[in-house]
Amino acid sequence: MDNKTLIEKAKQAMTYAYAPYSHFQVGAALLAKDGRVFTGCNVENATYGATICAERTAVTKAVSEGVQEFEKIAIVASSGDYAAPCGICRQILFEFMPEGEVVLWSDTAGEKAFSVSDLLPFGFRGEDIK
Repeated sequence: MDNKTLIEKAKQAMTYAYAPYSHFQVGAALLAKDGRVFTGCNVENATYGATICAERTAVTKAVSEGVQEFEKIAIVASSGDYAAPCGICRQILFEFMPEGEVVLWSDTAGEKAFSVSDLLPFGFRGEDIK
């Protein structure tokens, strides 16, 4: 799947975001190696700590349906500017696709792509904690 299509799916997912506190809506579209796409949006909570990011929502949906291998994820934000994954999301993405691609979108500057390992150079996985 090309990045443009994945970005459009992330934009659609963003419309479902629940962001009454920050008013910062985020959408993500995660491409599995089998070709399926899992979308997610941010879901805020008054306690903030219970908030879940769009990226983690997409990964959680996929894993809960038995999918654990991914190629890339597209992320968009209501600000219209790039919205890179937070630290927790970077670690979650590293768990499932350390060499996967993260595609970010800006309404004015277009797309930028990074590998997960570039965004989290010292990430670790289960085999690293022995």
